[in-house]
Amino acid sequence: MTKLSSAEIERYKRHLVLREVGGAGQQRLKAARVLVVGAGGIGSPVLLYLAAAGVGTLGIADDDTVALSNLQRQVVHDTAAEGRLKVESAAANLARLNPHVVVEVMALRLTAQNAREIIARYDLVVDGSDNFATRYLVADTCGEVGRTLVSAAVGPFDGQLTTLKPHLAAPSGVPYPTYRCLFPQAPPPGSVPNCAEVGVLGATVGVMGTLAAVEVLKELLGIGEGLAGRLLIYDGLSARFETISYMRDPANLPAGTGQG
Repeated sequence: MTKLSSAEIERYKRHLVLREVGGAGQQRLKAARVLVVGAGGIGSPVLLYLAAAGVGTLGIADDDTVALSNLQRQVVHDTAAEGRLKVESAAANLARLNPHVVVEVMALRLTAQNAREIIARYDLVVDGSDNFATRYLVADTCGEVGRTLVSAAVGPFDGQLTTLKPHLAAPSGVPYPTYRCLFPQAPPPGSVPNCAEVGVLGATVGVMGTLAAVEVLKELLGIGEGLAGRLLIYDGLSARFETISYMRDPANLPAGTGQG
């Protein structure tokens, strides 16, 4: 396992004294490779906290550029980055935050042609995309290549978060559910308004991205109870969290997924 330098030991000392992390856990984080799909509102806190935590390699996939209207919630970017590729802006800020982290940038949108090869290079994937086509593509591909996926979505004052690992079995022996077990089909185009149309409270996005980062670290460290088979729902206006369970549904599995 990759050793920690003296500078890293000083940097991560609050992790090292945690019984659930310690030296072995921090080395595990350093050896990990995590892909973040989308360097926007959700991806921003995910990237910042994973870099700060010492996750060794972070991949960022996003084909967009920074706009001033992004900065109310996309905190990995700053005003000087306007017009710059989001992957480049994020990489520069992450390098300043933690020079021990390797950042791999991909200024592209995941497609059916490239998703499998890209996702297979990482241990775990975080989906912070803002469209249903990408969400379903990422979820289906992660299931096909056996990668755990932490998936987050937000509304104006609310959010949802779950972890997907249908390639693994739950304690019951039944494989964990897929994204399509939870949401069998994408809603018709235009039926769900986006944040440009209805707005979004920036801090709400930060809450969901930070919660996603916690779930990633738990999965990498093998600690706590994850969100596989559970959907965490956050209502910011009422300051309430709710968790609902969902099961494997053989009627709603993507092509190529086993029926176990």
